[in-house]
Amino acid sequence: MFSKLVFLSFAVASVTLAQLRLDSRSSMNISLPEDAPIAVVAADWGGSSATPRGSAMLLDLRTSLTLRNVGAKRIRGVTLLVQAQEVAPGGKASVSVPSLDVGPGEAFPIKLDLRLLRPQPNTDGPLVEITLDGVLFDDLSFYGANRLNSRRSMTQWELEARRDRRYLKQLYETAGAETLQQHLKDVQARLSERMKVDVQVARGRTTNQEPRRSLSFAFLQMADEPVRASGSALVAPGEAHAPQLVLENISNRPIRYLEVGWIFANDQGEEIYAGTLPAEVNLGPRESTRVRQEASLKLTQRNGKPVSIAGLSAFLSHVEFADGTVWIPQRAVLEESRLRKVLNPSPEEQRLAELYRRKGLQAVIDELRKF
Repeated sequence: MFSKLVFLSFAVASVTLAQLRLDSRSSMNISLPEDAPIAVVAADWGGSSATPRGSAMLLDLRTSLTLRNVGAKRIRGVTLLVQAQEVAPGGKASVSVPSLDVGPGEAFPIKLDLRLLRPQPNTDGPLVEITLDGVLFDDLSFYGANRLNSRRSMTQWELEARRDRRYLKQLYETAGAETLQQHLKDVQARLSERMKVDVQVARGRTTNQEPRRSLSFAFLQMADEPVRASGSALVAPGEAHAPQLVLENISNRPIRYLEVGWIFANDQGEEIYAGTLPAEVNLGPRESTRVRQEASLKLTQRNGKPVSIAGLSAFLSHVEFADGTVWIPQRAVLEESRLRKVLNPSPEEQRLAELYRRKGLQAVIDELRKF
């Protein structure tokens, strides 16, 4: 039962004539289970505002929460569900904070910078409900409703963060501080050098009338991957549609979910990472299945022109087994294969590179020594 309730009201000033002035009854509601391992210390609704849009209301949330770990375990990640309406498009969102290291009794901030849409309110109830979807602990145990499958996502992020911290720590211990420093600079450079492409995922049948042809995926093989895959997709200028995959579980463990990364090659031979294709499966050991999705990936340059697609590659991004454990690629594979040139630096590498930019190399070394 959700019995620990915190009601926090905010009045929105009239920043423009178009904004709706809210009275003191208008509120946000943070609802946590009684046995939740986190508690609300403070909330600052800051510049949050509401603007009428026809029969709906546009909510701009600029909120900062301070939460406290009231449990007995260290917290590695938190996901909150933020809802203005359950069903309508644009009515709900989530905020996830990975790479935490919050001990019992310690407080930590979470910022909400969201835009939600809801019908014009005709009751005195709260405009926005904030609930806890999940908390991931340092032993990879989990607490929460998991309505958003946040356990899977946060476990993946935590495993990737641990993998990348081990790699950077080993780089420092074996090659020295200058090598670590150069790697952090390379992370920053790779982010600025990426080809600027807009990627849009669309569900359902494509409306593109351009002639389409079938292209097979060239799958990158990894030594310890639990799934062998092949497949194809229909391609037209700037679009890949209706991917079909054949998935074979080559492990001895049942699998319930996996994601396959897409890589496009244009006419100039440049490769572009376009995201992942998720697949909910029920795949027993040594079993195979076919997966087809009525979805399309649209790629456009920043000038609006479609990206030419001359080739398709793919790789196994991560796998969730039936017991909730997760497989991710080894760091050596990412460093030695084509993936290093295509993928963005990991979120953990980006976090540490930003720490280096703000506080210097010693701050990164101290961070790596903590784990």
